Amino acid sequence: MRIALFSAKRYDRQSFLAAGARDIEFIEARLDLHSVGAAQGCEAVCAFVNDQLDAAVLAQLQRLGVRLLLLRCAGYNHVDLAAAQRLGLVVARVPEYSAHAVAEHTLALLLTLIRKTHRAHARVREGNFELDGLLGFDLHGKTVGVIGTGRIGRCVLRIFQGLGCELVAHDPQPDATLGVAYVGLQELLQRSRVVLLQCPLNGHTHHLINAERLSWMQPGAVLVNTSRGAVIDTPAVIQALKSGQLGGLAIDVYEEEAELFFADHSDEILTDDVFARLLTFPNVLVTAHQAFFTEEALAAIARTTLDNAAAYAAQGLPLHPVAA
Repeated sequence: MRIALFSAKRYDRQSFLAAGARDIEFIEARLDLHSVGAAQGCEAVCAFVNDQLDAAVLAQLQRLGVRLLLLRCAGYNHVDLAAAQRLGLVVARVPEYSAHAVAEHTLALLLTLIRKTHRAHARVREGNFELDGLLGFDLHGKTVGVIGTGRIGRCVLRIFQGLGCELVAHDPQPDATLGVAYVGLQELLQRSRVVLLQCPLNGHTHHLINAERLSWMQPGAVLVNTSRGAVIDTPAVIQALKSGQLGGLAIDVYEEEAELFFADHSDEILTDDVFARLLTFPNVLVTAHQAFFTEEALAAIARTTLDNAAAYAAQGLPLHPVAA
């Protein structure tokens, strides 16, 4: 089975070849209506989080003879599943590949933000060893609220238990085995010094953190998002940062990241005014969808994706299908 892998980076090529990929075409372009023709002659397409997978692109893929859509990610909110089903396209995903990676990055973002280590590093490199402006706070003993207790959320809870934090959680499907107190969303936001977003993006979580819910948070609380960008209403968050209601923000995802992340724009003018405004705050830390990015995660993504393709070739059904 020939596979067209879009949004291909050097590390994708390395990980897939190391996993034994043979009949695969690596295409650097992001999948959209302009690049879809590169899938000509391929039975499967492998796509990532910011590839365009709406009805128009899926229809073009179907016309080109593509039958299998291999997502090398866990989330599938960017796929028009109804259109895929209507067109006879089978969709597969990688359900678990980087829970520990994302959880560890969540902690790294938070510690960097509240201890200001990124600013300290820049100062020292310039010969400035002053401590003024670098005051942080202990995590030990603080109340940390985790929204979403799936695979990643559970890893996050274990990490923060080890730090001696008081934990509260919110999830539509509480897990009694975790030994953590589940509370309503409003109570979690009111009690927590730190709020960590680990939930999937769906109709219930889109702009979950909006102006009203930001007002429920403790003044000066810190928010970390390593889930999906659209879980937060970014303009509302900017207003909360301006007023001081929100004391700090660390994000690895952004609602409009498709036109920004996974590319070098250093020689270009940043035209996203909302994102540009975010970058002006000294208490905002941004990484570019990096949380998953470890050697182990890349190997797992490649292995599971190829296993999905092999299972489909052998029996007409991938190991991890996504239903409409």
